[in-house]
Amino acid sequence: MTNTSQSSTNTGGQTQVFSREIGGTTFELGIGRLAPSTLASVTIRYGDTVMLTTLCDGDARPGTDFFPLTVDFEERMYAIGKIPGSFFKREGRPGTDATLAARMTDRPIRPMFPKNFRREVHLVNTLLASDREHPADVLATTAASTAINMSPLPFEGPVSSVQIARVEGELIAFPTYEQLDQSDLNLVVAANDDSVVMIEAGAKQIPEEDLIEAIEYAEEICHELNSLQQEVIDAAGVEKNEWNPPATDSVLESKIETLLLSDPNAILDAVKGDGFRGMDELSKSVISTLSEESDEDLDEGAVRSLSEAIIKKFVRGRILSEGKRADDRSSDEIRELSALVGVLPRVHGSGLFQRGETQVLTVATLGSLRERARVDTIAPGDWKMFMHHYNFPPYSVGEARPLRTPGRREIGHGMLAEKAIEAVLPEFDEFPYVIRLVSDVLSSNGSTSQGATCGSTLALMDAGVPIKAPVAGVAMGLVTNEEVTNYEILTDIAGIEDALGDMDFKVAGTETGVTAVQLDIKLKRLPADFLNQVFEKARVGRLTILDAMTSALPESRSDVGAHAPKIAVTKIDPEKIGALIGPGGKNINAIIAETSASIDVEEDGTVYVGGETSESLESALKKVDALTRELAVGDEFEGSVVRLMNFGAFVELLPGKDGLLHISELAESRDQEIADLVSVGDSLKVRIQEVDDRGRINLALVGSGGKVGLEDGDTAPTPNRGPRSSSDRSDRRSSSDRSDRPRRRPRRDGEGQRNDRREGDGSGRRKW
Repeated sequence: MTNTSQSSTNTGGQTQVFSREIGGTTFELGIGRLAPSTLASVTIRYGDTVMLTTLCDGDARPGTDFFPLTVDFEERMYAIGKIPGSFFKREGRPGTDATLAARMTDRPIRPMFPKNFRREVHLVNTLLASDREHPADVLATTAASTAINMSPLPFEGPVSSVQIARVEGELIAFPTYEQLDQSDLNLVVAANDDSVVMIEAGAKQIPEEDLIEAIEYAEEICHELNSLQQEVIDAAGVEKNEWNPPATDSVLESKIETLLLSDPNAILDAVKGDGFRGMDELSKSVISTLSEESDEDLDEGAVRSLSEAIIKKFVRGRILSEGKRADDRSSDEIRELSALVGVLPRVHGSGLFQRGETQVLTVATLGSLRERARVDTIAPGDWKMFMHHYNFPPYSVGEARPLRTPGRREIGHGMLAEKAIEAVLPEFDEFPYVIRLVSDVLSSNGSTSQGATCGSTLALMDAGVPIKAPVAGVAMGLVTNEEVTNYEILTDIAGIEDALGDMDFKVAGTETGVTAVQLDIKLKRLPADFLNQVFEKARVGRLTILDAMTSALPESRSDVGAHAPKIAVTKIDPEKIGALIGPGGKNINAIIAETSASIDVEEDGTVYVGGETSESLESALKKVDALTRELAVGDEFEGSVVRLMNFGAFVELLPGKDGLLHISELAESRDQEIADLVSVGDSLKVRIQEVDDRGRINLALVGSGGKVGLEDGDTAPTPNRGPRSSSDRSDRRSSSDRSDRPRRRPRRDGEGQRNDRREGDGSGRRKW
């Protein structure tokens, strides 16, 4: 590690940079130069990616019963040398990637603050420069931890995060975007010096033991980063403020405890169903009773807080001592399961999944390439072919409040289910549809994100998407004693267990492996050998849920639904793209208008054609083929006569492509005229006989004898023109009327022999 110092131009202090080699690239933490008005600021650099993290705090909010920590992640498009594409050409509200980055920073930072800490804290992570090779979001946790540790705020850090990929079995720390594309694992781990405190992962059905190995490797990297942080913290030399938790009214606490514990069954009844509403009713009952017993003003907020703490302690103690949960389930028992498919008409696919009181409806919609989502972010990549959107309306928890646009929670839950499902989707070349899933939570009592994962699987299979394997998810919980020496792992936690417990550990996967993981804890550390136990219990629970889901529909339907678009992929010569599109899009727009199909053309000549019906699709495909196919000698067509000349007929083989059928292919004698043999609009079966170096096509009539209307073995009859007198020749010139006839060409060989006259071919067809 190196430590360099230089005079600061904006603070009057010292600019210090601390660096260390990690993952083959120099990792730098800098202090003292930027944002001097903040409580603390840190710059973090990895390669050519630079981020500024600032920390500010405020006073405690009166009556606040939660920690008002706000973490923001700001992407500046100048970081990659681009001007934003919006109308106003400036950044707007954070996009999905920035929202997820802010959540991923908040989750490991929040539990490191003391319990009951109520002071307002604001962290802003601003991406100043990006090499577009390494993801920047993973840097924010390390920078935020460093900034907080450099401030007087109480914080049990340091905590750092690292991203891990696995390419051909090799674990790579801080991978590039290219390596992530090749990887079967995208893992982000945050850890302090004691244990892992946060996990976020997407994987391609990898075994649990492989994932645990990657997590342990990530923890080692985090320890290196924590060591680097400690160097910065020691150099800053900031003295921490002593923080004492607010004093508890022991007399009031004793009264509330006596009231609540006098009837333990009332507590159990309250938390069995809607635990939050039950706890609220118990708190109201305690407030009412205490108000009747005393004329003094009662601090209702304090009574609610103490009531909830006593209920929490009772429920947790029962789990640890008796192995009984709030709803009397055992620790590894899953609530009642229900899985249905095809629950809605007209839609392309639908699935209704229910686990206990949690109910999620997911609908799948299939679209053409033009319906893909455009992505305008710092990260490489412009388009998304698969989207999962998660909605959590207020009625799902029985609340009457206005609907809002999706917040951080909805975006995060939706992305977790998207990661879980993405691993089993077919390649776009195999199934050329843009896929959108929408999961609406109809009722919530814990683990709605995993309900959305299960519902998504059902909807995809109902829509006929050939997924590699069904995916199910389960949420695991944890209850520990104060020393974290006695603990119980809970399978399929309900909402009240999530609120009263110490952990929310979601694991999704197939029968063979894990596809997504998300771990959040409220502790400073996890128990020893915890990961092996929780992954095994999660695997057992996942298989149980998969059994219930596959009983509704064992595998994907053999074809897409009747109301889904029909899409096919064809390949054309890239040089033919212009012919397909036509001047100003004339040709391709004409096909779209005539067939009501959608057509998308890629630069490599791949053409995606979609139609609302099979007939529309087939019609569009034929027209695309007609405009782009290469014509070869021997190809046969059923063509239409489009133009007549005295030497033959032009037959349209394909739109815009005609060939000449010489009169000799139609007539038996030289005195027959083309108009007597065929008419414009007649259909003829022809074969390409020759394509010259100028692309002109000569045709032959298909059929033995080659004459119009003949079958094999027939001879050509003399055309029936009706009775005509010898003088009925008004439409022909007399033999002497040759004033406009050009002079005859000289004999080619000078011997009086015409060598340009064709001989008979032995088939009875006279040629000239």
